Amino acid sequence: MVRQMMAGGLAGLCQIIVTTPMELLKIQMQDAGRVAAQALLVGKTVQRTSATELAIGLIRRHGILGLYKGTSATMLRDVSFSVIYFPLFATLNDLGPRKKTDQVKRCFGAHFLSGCAAGSFAALAVNPFDVIKTRLQALTKAEGERSYTGNWECFCVKTFYDMKGLLRSSKAELARMIVIAPLFGVAQTVYYLGVAEYLLGYKRG
Repeated sequence: MVRQMMAGGLAGLCQIIVTTPMELLKIQMQDAGRVAAQALLVGKTVQRTSATELAIGLIRRHGILGLYKGTSATMLRDVSFSVIYFPLFATLNDLGPRKKTDQVKRCFGAHFLSGCAAGSFAALAVNPFDVIKTRLQALTKAEGERSYTGNWECFCVKTFYDMKGLLRSSKAELARMIVIAPLFGVAQTVYYLGVAEYLLGYKRG
């Protein structure tokens, strides 16, 4: 189990190279939509932007490192998620029925349900870290919303000592679980059923 957790954590650590810029741009696009909606309420209009324009703007102002704002928060979330998810999925998947003709492949339901259960539980466990990451990566702040200098300040002020922050975090947990569960259920099912090997012309030994 310890080795599984270490392997999962290292996988999560490697993926932040790609996920941090993607997460930052996703947050910025969502934030731009929120700002535009608020402007419409008071009769103002905001020029639409795209992910490409946001990325180019960040690179021009801060260099390539501008795309890695919130890396430590992303690492905190992704590594923690992977430490929980991969061992839990392996354990649940091993409990599923095996096909008599293949000791690797199991029924569709076993892979899918194991991925859904492990993904939703891991998402629930690391949701506070996801809230921290989102708040740190949001460049524009709503009226009355404060800025944070780092993970610890955001964690203390908004997750523990601000009851409104706790309530907002709790409301987001179910939505995140609903998104993550089918995502990892389908991903693990496709992997274990050998779809990629079939498309690429490989055969399992």
